[in-house]
Amino acid sequence: MIQLSQAAIAEISRLKAKQRDPQMLFRLEIQPGGCSELHYVLRFDSCINPTDQVLKCGEMSVVVDPQSLSCISGLAVDYSEDLMGGGFRFHNPNAIQNCGCGNSFSIS
Repeated sequence: MIQLSQAAIAEISRLKAKQRDPQMLFRLEIQPGGCSELHYVLRFDSCINPTDQVLKCGEMSVVVDPQSLSCISGLAVDYSEDLMGGGFRFHNPNAIQNCGCGNSFSIS
């Protein structure tokens, strides 16, 4: 289970409206890389793989692959604007270390 704040849902909806295909799905992935071992990847995708999970977060559906799902149980995603611009903020209870950038983390 993951949680998206209203601000995150609003920003994802705004970005989705810019996509050429209105049926695009919001996908959250964890990939190797970044300063702390793993990093979050947010993107729009046109297909769901047979092993993917589709999670309902309020009015938003989020597609997650099985490998990423084990790393993000309990994840809360927010969106905020500051003087440096806007960005998604991740609060992952599974992370044992987070990078200062906020997008990279490691788990045990």
